[in-house]
Amino acid sequence: MKVLQIIGNKWFKFSIWALLYLLWVIWFGNLWFILGLIIIFDLFITRKVKWAFWKKNYKKGEKRNAWLDWLDAIIFALIASTLIKAFFFEAYMIPTSSMERTLMTGDYLFVSKVAYGPKVAQTPISFPLVHNVLPLTGGESYLKWIQNPYRRMAGFRTIKRNDIVVFNFPNGDTVLKGDPTADYYQCIRLYGRDYTYRTYGPVVVRPDDKKDNYVKRCVAQAGDTLEIVNGKVYIDGNPQPNFPGIQNTYTVYTNGTTLNPKIIEDMGLNNDELYYDASLPGYTNFPLNEDEVAKLKSMANIVDIRQNIDTYPPDLPDSPLTIFPFEGDFKWTRDNFGPLWIPKRGATVPLTVDNLPLYSRIISSYEDNKLEVKGSEIFINGKVANSYTFKMDYYFMMGDNRHNSADSRYWGFVPESHVVGTPSVIWFSKDKYSSFPRNIRWKRIFKIV
Repeated sequence: MKVLQIIGNKWFKFSIWALLYLLWVIWFGNLWFILGLIIIFDLFITRKVKWAFWKKNYKKGEKRNAWLDWLDAIIFALIASTLIKAFFFEAYMIPTSSMERTLMTGDYLFVSKVAYGPKVAQTPISFPLVHNVLPLTGGESYLKWIQNPYRRMAGFRTIKRNDIVVFNFPNGDTVLKGDPTADYYQCIRLYGRDYTYRTYGPVVVRPDDKKDNYVKRCVAQAGDTLEIVNGKVYIDGNPQPNFPGIQNTYTVYTNGTTLNPKIIEDMGLNNDELYYDASLPGYTNFPLNEDEVAKLKSMANIVDIRQNIDTYPPDLPDSPLTIFPFEGDFKWTRDNFGPLWIPKRGATVPLTVDNLPLYSRIISSYEDNKLEVKGSEIFINGKVANSYTFKMDYYFMMGDNRHNSADSRYWGFVPESHVVGTPSVIWFSKDKYSSFPRNIRWKRIFKIV
């Protein structure tokens, strides 16, 4: 009985909530929020203000108003879910096959923001539980009246090489309303500004934290030197570990017969996505990891398997205008790329007209400087610049489905300011090509990523 009396005591409740709130203020890093203790004190001790103004004080025996009870429950759920989404976890669905078969299209994830530390909202005035687009109207879900500078709260760890990372799409600051999934800058390079605006416009400009979310593997972290040789990733000269989900496409030659659909299904692939070319005979773009290559080669109807390797100039649909850094004498492809040094906070690089394409977007967009080139001279904020010191760490992200992934090979570095978190658990998964109940991937539900 004494324990219940202590727990029910208003001073005990105030102490617990005040302690939790103080810990949050310290974590948040803004001591002005200590003033919130006044509200907590009034909620539990003085009770002068009716903060939950929508609640009704019922007299003894009075019938409860179901609508007000529902309103109370909805407001509590909105507040709780908004706080959880802002500081702890966010739900996310895998929309594309760029991480197949590590993460499958149709996987529903909880993304941990506490792993690397949650970002303080840069655009705080926003419709609750919606990222950037209102579900019914299709309009933007936020107002840009207040814009906070980038700041990240403390996390459990920093981003490490080979982590799977959710981040804001770096090129998503400008979005074509006629084709929201398209890369605006790539469209401008390929089709020109007039055609792009006329065909896919109008455009919407979004703040960093309201850009679309992408998920890829961090193959190189700040300070690394990355090189891709014939589809194999090397970091500082060392090959990337062979994760089971990493796959490239191969040309699979058969003796004139197709593969058994059950074999394709057991490999986690969809038969409808594979094209059998009878003139080969075989499959021209068969996604496989290294273990599966050896397994297929042992089958009686397989004649040969050859990895599809892009050499310069890039094969369609790629072109020099789609492979980072889009200009200069780099001659890179998705399978032969680099060597490329990944910028690190505090590091200084010499700047020349030749290497400027690698860093121009960092300097002008991510680190907010005015960049100009006049002849052979580079000007930053009106002054001649022969070098540049980076203000942030950067990362190179790639999808595990190497030939079906729009990633850093196509738009460059990911700034630390764009990092959202890391997937922690798959809470549901469904296959869009199958009907219920076969479309539910039961083995993936509650799978730790």
